[in-house]
Amino acid sequence: MKKQPEPDLDQELQDLPPELRWREWMRRIEAVLFASASPVSREALAKVVGQGASVELLIEDLMIGLAERPYEAVRVADGWMLRTRPVYAASIRAAADVDGQDLDLNEFDVAVLAAIAYHQPVTRDGLKDIFGKEISRELIGRLHARGLIATGPRSPSRGAPYTFVTTAQFLVAFGLETLRDLPDREQLDDAGLGAA
Repeated sequence: MKKQPEPDLDQELQDLPPELRWREWMRRIEAVLFASASPVSREALAKVVGQGASVELLIEDLMIGLAERPYEAVRVADGWMLRTRPVYAASIRAAADVDGQDLDLNEFDVAVLAAIAYHQPVTRDGLKDIFGKEISRELIGRLHARGLIATGPRSPSRGAPYTFVTTAQFLVAFGLETLRDLPDREQLDDAGLGAA
């Protein structure tokens, strides 16, 4: 089966005045973000706008346009996505079918996840050293099943145990663009939250 050639999305707008062309590109970006369940890269968004159009400026204008809406465009995990504003979380849980979308992590799960984020790649023994107790395979399995952590490189220590690292899904779940966006560990310590 022959692959259909991709449409030249810029050509079809050549007769529009610049301000209407810009508005259409913003709509296309919003439509792509709306339809995608995961972050959309700059390169993918560039495919739906004209040559020389700045995806970053289009996103900025889209963010301004969404300022009064219950959702926003956010940059996470090297891409953009639409996300409901946190203030509406309780309303959504009360009225919409969102079962299975909640992370449903207890305080210790979050602490272990934070330790992995700050100390990655880290082994279960490394986590034991941090918390002073064994970290169960079940807890590691739950974090892995939710896509928040993955197996990292083998440790060079005796027995070459597996290490654990965070994933792009971790960044998405916590609204981070990169791991550099994690709170500074000294600030966490100062706030009394530096258990990890």
